[in-house]
Amino acid sequence: MYKLHNFRHFKRYLSIITNYSLMLKYFHSLHNRKDKERPSLRKLKGLPILLFLFLASHLQAQDPVFTQFYAAPLQLNPAFAGNTYAPFVTINYRNQWSGFVDLNTYITYAASYSQYIEGLNSGIGLMLETDDSGNGIYKTTRVGGFYSYKLMINRDLSLKFGLEAAYVQNRLDWSKLLFGDQIDVTGEIDLVSGEDQPENLSANYADISTGLLVYNNVFYGGLTVKHLNRPDESVLGINDNIINSGLPIRFSIHGGAQIDLGGNKRGRSPFLSPNILYVKQGDFSQINAGAYLSFGSFFAGGWYRHTSSNSDAVIGLFGFQKGSFKFGYSYDFTISGLAGLTGGTHEFSMVINLDANKPRRVDYNDCFQMFR
Repeated sequence: MYKLHNFRHFKRYLSIITNYSLMLKYFHSLHNRKDKERPSLRKLKGLPILLFLFLASHLQAQDPVFTQFYAAPLQLNPAFAGNTYAPFVTINYRNQWSGFVDLNTYITYAASYSQYIEGLNSGIGLMLETDDSGNGIYKTTRVGGFYSYKLMINRDLSLKFGLEAAYVQNRLDWSKLLFGDQIDVTGEIDLVSGEDQPENLSANYADISTGLLVYNNVFYGGLTVKHLNRPDESVLGINDNIINSGLPIRFSIHGGAQIDLGGNKRGRSPFLSPNILYVKQGDFSQINAGAYLSFGSFFAGGWYRHTSSNSDAVIGLFGFQKGSFKFGYSYDFTISGLAGLTGGTHEFSMVINLDANKPRRVDYNDCFQMFR
């Protein structure tokens, strides 16, 4: 294992350290199993994916993207701030590659609040997001404030501008790293490592993002640009990209429609919302395409996700909505070369829309019902 103080480009190798430590912990857990429980080499399904993590970690880390983007509208686009007149709260949980139970490889939490201020023709919002890699080895915490302004182009067409200003902290927990010199030939772990701990294990920075929405009561389209100020998020303040330094700008283009299927006028009218989301950040890109169906108190959906170079996942969604509360569960079934190794991705969401408590149904005159 390289000593950290010898790294000239620490940020580039940070994820290598994390994944290398996870590999060692995985193999050590196998060593400690009883012989009858110990898998044979032919059954070590975790080995290929862990080796993949180690090799692929040379790439720059990307922002987390929720599968249930409709239940995390502020993460999708700052212009979604103020999508309801009453307070609107979302809570999200994502467990990516859940097959590695002991490692908790990638877990993301988020909670947000937003509301429309009619007198100012504006929306405001707050969001807290935590991205946890390797059971707390490397953690990113983000607190963002949002503002949006609505402009009526004509009776049927509207435009919304959005802005996010966030404070972000990246932190490496050195105590949770496991290095090769801590494991002896018998498999026992020594709590002391010869690796030198850096003086600085965290980075704090401001992050600015913006977004745009154009919509009527049937179609919508949006553009989001994140990390406009290209903040330096490296823990040691050393960025590996000298020419284009800073966190890569993330672009996302999204759009869809709301097709009314008729039915109950007193309750929630059933509708179908085909939609598409394209995200690009640095060399990484992904596209999600699918549809969301709402029928009475229930909703369901299906999407296909394709990343930069391969088919990535097929996604299924199911949930129900009662009063002010909306609950959703989705599962990302991996269909790439890693199929059967990752355990897929589980995601849960809860939305609280206090507009539903109003005695009369609110007429938004837009096509954002799936986002509420």
